[in-house]
Amino acid sequence: MFNHIMVGSNDIERSKRFYDAVLGVLGAAEGFRSPAPTGHQRVFYRHAGNSFGVTQPINGEAACHANGGTIGFKCESAEQVKAFHDVAVAHGGQSIEEPPGLRDGALGPMHLAYVRDPDGNKLCAVYRLPKAG
Repeated sequence: MFNHIMVGSNDIERSKRFYDAVLGVLGAAEGFRSPAPTGHQRVFYRHAGNSFGVTQPINGEAACHANGGTIGFKCESAEQVKAFHDVAVAHGGQSIEEPPGLRDGALGPMHLAYVRDPDGNKLCAVYRLPKAG
């Protein structure tokens, strides 16, 4: 359904350090720089057929986060959810909502952790438990 997800940053170097560490937990390689034709700096990550980018806003205004928006990253285990959270916090992210752990959701039980990146973007690490049977 998606080709890529991109968020804005007011400090591309800080964001690269943050996402190199956090997305590295999921197995993504270090982000690669790809300046926009306008000269604005961008960093892209590719992993498991997905693309995620961080960019300086091309319109020259300050980057801001989406109120009500969340970007969910698929994890392979409950331990990876916790590691995603802990690495995010250690690299300038902010833990939000409940502590990482098991939740009962509309789609069944899952392990979740919510953080905000240094620019305020809301990120979720999620591991859905395999269905019994």
